[in-house]
Amino acid sequence: MKQGVALADVALASAGAENQFVATVDGRALQHADWVRKVRGWHAAFARVSGDEVAFYFEDALEFSAALWGAWHAGKTPVLLSDVQPSTLEQLLPTVSATAGLLPNALTALDVFEDQPLPPFDMHSAQLVLFTSGSTGKPERIVKKVRQLDAEVHALQAAFGSSFGCAVAADSLQVLATVSHQHIYGLLFRVLWPLSAGRAIGTRFARYPEEVLQQLSQAENNVLISSPAMLSRLPEHLPWGDARTRLKAVFSSGGPLAAQGSELALSTLGHSPTEVFGSSETGGIAWRRRAEHGDVWQTLPGIEVRLNDSGLLAVRSGHLVDPANWWETADRAEPLSGGASFVLQGRADRIVKIAEKRVSLTAMEQRLQSHEFVKLARAVLIERANLPTRVGMVLELSEAGWQALFAQGRQAMGQAMRDWLADAVERVALPRSWRYVVRMPMNEQSKITQQSLLALFDPLMPAPQWLSRTELEAHVQLQVVPELRVLEGHFPQAKLIPGVAQLHWAVTLARQAFDIPGVYARAEVVKFQQPILPGDTVEVQLKRIIEKDAIQFAFTSSRGAHASGRLLKGA
Repeated sequence: MKQGVALADVALASAGAENQFVATVDGRALQHADWVRKVRGWHAAFARVSGDEVAFYFEDALEFSAALWGAWHAGKTPVLLSDVQPSTLEQLLPTVSATAGLLPNALTALDVFEDQPLPPFDMHSAQLVLFTSGSTGKPERIVKKVRQLDAEVHALQAAFGSSFGCAVAADSLQVLATVSHQHIYGLLFRVLWPLSAGRAIGTRFARYPEEVLQQLSQAENNVLISSPAMLSRLPEHLPWGDARTRLKAVFSSGGPLAAQGSELALSTLGHSPTEVFGSSETGGIAWRRRAEHGDVWQTLPGIEVRLNDSGLLAVRSGHLVDPANWWETADRAEPLSGGASFVLQGRADRIVKIAEKRVSLTAMEQRLQSHEFVKLARAVLIERANLPTRVGMVLELSEAGWQALFAQGRQAMGQAMRDWLADAVERVALPRSWRYVVRMPMNEQSKITQQSLLALFDPLMPAPQWLSRTELEAHVQLQVVPELRVLEGHFPQAKLIPGVAQLHWAVTLARQAFDIPGVYARAEVVKFQQPILPGDTVEVQLKRIIEKDAIQFAFTSSRGAHASGRLLKGA
């Protein structure tokens, strides 16, 4: 089995891949030589930059890949931004020497007319910067040497290179993705691994299951790079039959895929997803397919694992900065089969003290997820100055759960959930604040972050009371109480909800109501008819306009219309 080309050689003539198929662009096959010309154009652009670090944010995976290698060959360090939120740009852009992609003052590739060979680069010194997802706290900056990425790519090829079928040529596979290449998982599976192994890179991006289905029909052999968020919500009513024969493998990473999600993917797509366990810091550690392995994780080639004295998983591999030393994770595990496999037992950093009682947030989540009303549960610690720490719980409800909520109300639902937990959790540690969502809030990498969960408990916005929702429409009620922090300092003599806050509410509610990745960057046809005041009970109507990738919103109350408009993606 071909083990792949070293990442440092992918864009060099020594790779021997001039006629290799790299991607399909507007129905035309792009050959390796065409891609290298793109790399040379980006190399020429980056060679003119005096500093070291260049901020990257591309939606186009093909252009991203060419810019990535162009930067490495120019001796630059790409910094992969996880999003383009104003706060992110404000914090990171002043620290870099240039930008590329969909960023302010972005460089573009230059026209290069001579076939000047690219200068080689050293994988031990070349690097990139990316950021953790923030699923367990604030996103952290991580520096990865290309050597580490190369080791991981070759481990993936050794583990899964034969998964696509011996009769399928490497360059005939279409890589489809529902995750971004701006994060380590998408970067490896959509870009680095395919280019190293001689497969087409994952230029096809799908935001919705309908797009996955449509794109599967465009090639005979496909690999799907997806996430628990997508695989757990595949609509069973779609005509998956023909698509099942076109899929050779399904991968999932970025977070835990529940057993129900794995079973759903198997029944709809015909494949038990290959789950990859790891982190931005450690790289890939292990893998499993639930249909074959159940809860047991198999270590990837070249990975050593052991337990420390506290029962936490420790890893040693070429994916780490120091491959000779052990990296201790926060994951509790039970080793099996002489250390080559293990079962995860939850994270140690999710054991907390509430009123001097030790509580497992993971155990609470698992207990709630066993209730027929709950599809997914996520707990967060709410810490406020001069107030005791308490647990907040966010529940993604099932259809039965929504019916119960609409019929019985929030108070009855909260009591039912507390009663369900009562046998497993000390009374003083029971969650005191509850939020009910149609979809868990997720970032661009389809990860549930602590920041996004805590925002649901932020008094900048009232707790939403969902009245109804479908895949295309949602109806929610907001009680505007005087304690909302958004009222502070704004027209002290006549407190009202600012227009910018109303737009923030609309965006937040839209992301909760519909499973929509990406960022809403602008609004149009916005009208503010009358102010929203403390004491108002506001009803918000949301309508998803798929063909425009937009959300239509309207705020009303017993006093009439307050605001309306459309939210759109893009600059």
